[in-house]
Amino acid sequence: MSFLEMRHDTRQTQALSPRLQHAVRLLQMSSMDFAATVHTTLGKNPFLELAEDESDDSDGESGIETAADSETETEHPLAAEPEIQDLDNLDNDRDLWQADAAGTGTRSEDNETSALDLMAVEVSLSSHLHSQLGVTTMEPRDLLLARCVVDSLDEDGYLRTPLEELLTVEQLDPPATLEELECALLRVQSLDPLGVGARSVGECLRLQLSTIDCPAMRELATTIVTQHLSALASRDVNGIARNVGKPVALVADTCDRIRRLDPRPGWRFGSARVDYIVPDVVVKKVRGNWVVQLNPAIVPRVRLNQTYAELFQRHRTAQNTELAGHLQEAKWTVRNAALRFSTILDVAEAIVRRQKYFLEFGAMAMKPLRLAEIAEEVGIHESTVSRVTNNKYMATPSGVFELKHFFSRALPSPAAAARPARAPPSAASSRT
Repeated sequence: MSFLEMRHDTRQTQALSPRLQHAVRLLQMSSMDFAATVHTTLGKNPFLELAEDESDDSDGESGIETAADSETETEHPLAAEPEIQDLDNLDNDRDLWQADAAGTGTRSEDNETSALDLMAVEVSLSSHLHSQLGVTTMEPRDLLLARCVVDSLDEDGYLRTPLEELLTVEQLDPPATLEELECALLRVQSLDPLGVGARSVGECLRLQLSTIDCPAMRELATTIVTQHLSALASRDVNGIARNVGKPVALVADTCDRIRRLDPRPGWRFGSARVDYIVPDVVVKKVRGNWVVQLNPAIVPRVRLNQTYAELFQRHRTAQNTELAGHLQEAKWTVRNAALRFSTILDVAEAIVRRQKYFLEFGAMAMKPLRLAEIAEEVGIHESTVSRVTNNKYMATPSGVFELKHFFSRALPSPAAAARPARAPPSAASSRT
């Protein structure tokens, strides 16, 4: 027979304070996201302000020192605030990161989940068209010519290259003829999306007129697109009505229907974008030694508005809870920004000390490196190193590399290889 009983257990656990959660969120952001967050906070928090230009030191000190100095200067007038006194020790924040080992959610090899791992892969127009050609029944020669046409389309889905120039692209035996290429172009123009493979705006719109259900309107739209395209562009409805001999109301409705067609059928698909990366740290060789510096371009120079802080302290009442929250957020932002950049700099310096041969001789000289080694040297938790190295970049004489590039990938153990692999989430995909 079972009995109900109450038991009282006392346990000691570690939890992340709101201050530490704020610091962790700022640390794992990329430089662009961090700058956007700081500027957003700057716009809505009256206790934050941009540092003045004259605060820039001639020796190249970054905005970390500016933020730290601003924090130090405002410690004395605000020392009486009990809810902010726990922000006066930067090293204690880093010690708390030692306890940040637990977490939930799916994690990768380096024990960190990246937002890029959850992004859907964009399908390009070329891939979309090639996939349709792959399930179309046609001769290998015709399929090759159709794929040649697809590869010649631009990002908008237009064929800007004359068909005569494509005759020399594919070396076929016997050589391709202009008639074969025209047939291949017609096959491409029949694919989804409608209008792809057009050589002009008029042809692109003409390929989409089949979507108009009304036969009379479709016939009128064909006449307008083929003969009065310039008048359509200038919205000369009356002139079109006089030339085609149709009622103005019908011509106006037809012109509105034509304008709902897509003159750029390829824009909805992903394109080959060029992503520009701003490095977080820069590595240079100075007098035979590799020196790591923060990139000043990614350091937002913010500081606490000392005048507003003193006024608030002088006239503070119990009803000013919202302003007190803004002041606390401002101090956290300044302190955590300094903590973020100092941690990035420490991790980058530790990586450079171990990978100096990579900087000297290239990728063949890269040493095996684990996150735990850097964490032990810097004095932070391994998961914190993972956050620092994710979406943070280093500019070297050999190029710009993500900090994670300098670490070794985990090798599967025999026991792990014997276990069946788990299927990835259906909505998750990776981008390289």
